[in-house]
Amino acid sequence: MSPIKRSLPFTVITFVLVMLSLTGCRGGSSEAAETSGVVSVRVAEVTGGQAEEIPLRFSGIVRAAQRATLTFQVSGTLKERPVELGQMVKPGDTLAKLYNPALQPAQDSARAKLQELKTQFNQAQREWERSARLHKRGVVSEQNLEQIAARRDSLRASMATAEAALSEATHLLEESVLKAPFAGQVEALLVERDEFVSAGQPVMRLSSPLGREVEIRVPAHLLSHVRVGMELPVWQVQDRNRVPETGTVIEIAQGSSIRGELHPVLVSLPANSLSSGEPVEVGVTPVRESAVTVPMLAVVRDATGTSVYRVSDDVAHRVPVKVDRVIGERVMVHPGELQPGDQVVYAGMTRLVDGDTVEVR
Repeated sequence: MSPIKRSLPFTVITFVLVMLSLTGCRGGSSEAAETSGVVSVRVAEVTGGQAEEIPLRFSGIVRAAQRATLTFQVSGTLKERPVELGQMVKPGDTLAKLYNPALQPAQDSARAKLQELKTQFNQAQREWERSARLHKRGVVSEQNLEQIAARRDSLRASMATAEAALSEATHLLEESVLKAPFAGQVEALLVERDEFVSAGQPVMRLSSPLGREVEIRVPAHLLSHVRVGMELPVWQVQDRNRVPETGTVIEIAQGSSIRGELHPVLVSLPANSLSSGEPVEVGVTPVRESAVTVPMLAVVRDATGTSVYRVSDDVAHRVPVKVDRVIGERVMVHPGELQPGDQVVYAGMTRLVDGDTVEVR
């Protein structure tokens, strides 16, 4: 058996040989051309930069952008519901009425109490005015005048309390009538007539036809690939051959400390495009940074380091680069001033200096 020979990786040897051969070619003065002439070169494109992967699809249900689940703030029995399922309503329209036997008497009692206090206050005010005139004549003492003023001020404070109680009773009575907060369509009726309704219990759902949106949930590592204002394709599940609509990201949930949790992303849909309740899929395309590479033959090495010649407007400029590693017939570089899409010279460099006018073949 022959002894095992240790050798450097083939790609590394190839790179070293190419660098040495290029360096040697640069040193031959017999092949140098006049700098005033046009140099014929061949160029190749710098590759790399951002690359888009296959879109990932996330499912969601189209819903109204403006919607509300309506409730009463008081409890009672549902006595009236003048709307039907699917009916269109305008702002301020009566949707339902609740009966609570304690609400109207509470308002009447608060109003009567306020009226009583107003009468007592007016009487106390007139009494104080008479006593103030008599006090000037010396008939009523200072102490009696102060007592009358204190009783009048106490009645004023009680009257303010009664006004607040009347306002509260009035508001509670108004809360027994459910009105539409905006123009829309009755989407669901959750309580039937003559049923008892607790305070805060959902009674019906209302949605506006003016806007549509869809909420999707994406893993945390994809949050960096979406941003507010970004446009995303939206496919209709029931007709996958249909051209996708274009949605716009309007909200992105903040990151969470819970591992593996999905994060909501809200996408606004164009007007009159998709119906509420329709299943859809929203595409999110991850974008990754790919390595910047140039042909191995384009790299020049000299005493100052490694560089390439970038051609712009038929003029070659020397751009320093830092070589990372060899990938086949190309090398990965740290770009610096070099950008993906730039044209670099890979043939004809032996007659080329910085600033030469070139002719691309």
